[in-house]
Amino acid sequence: MNLRSFFLAFVPIFVAVDAFGVLPVFISLTEGMNENEKWRVLKQSVTTALAIAIAFIFVGKAIFIFLGITVYDFLIAGGSILFVLALVDLLFPTKRRRTSPDLGVVPLGMPLIVGPAVLTTSLISIDSYGLLPTLISVVINILIAGFLFYSSNFLIKLIGENGSRAISKVSSLLLAAIGVMMVRKGIIYLFTSFTGG
Repeated sequence: MNLRSFFLAFVPIFVAVDAFGVLPVFISLTEGMNENEKWRVLKQSVTTALAIAIAFIFVGKAIFIFLGITVYDFLIAGGSILFVLALVDLLFPTKRRRTSPDLGVVPLGMPLIVGPAVLTTSLISIDSYGLLPTLISVVINILIAGFLFYSSNFLIKLIGENGSRAISKVSSLLLAAIGVMMVRKGIIYLFTSFTGG
């Protein structure tokens, strides 16, 4: 593996993971949790993201072909999940999903850290730059996201309780918007593939 291949694989995956973009959502989702709960969610999200990404790199294309699933189907499903979760948080703030034991799995691990963008970029990267540079790039980028999440306590102290609440609401809106965007893209791509446009 040469450094150039690694760099060319790393950059698009870094953009796809968007760790800095996911960080406010992590802060929002873990608001009110104690240190042990946050650490559990952090480990769960990073472990889930790594497991899904690595498994997909090796068998993703074969699974998609076997099940007849397209990346567009993935976009629509992931977007729908994000939209519903954001809607629940906005409409029922006293019944937050933050107590869910699977919070680190969905939506943090999948589809926020490792979503359709990361999986699609990984497949393209394997074809363009090779398996090893892609694999290392994905692992490093997920660990960067984990480190940023780990540093979230410092950011919360910096912005204060009111700032944290504001981020929570804005993040829920952004989460809903991301969900709509993913569904929209999936529908447009499916429509285009059917019409041959």
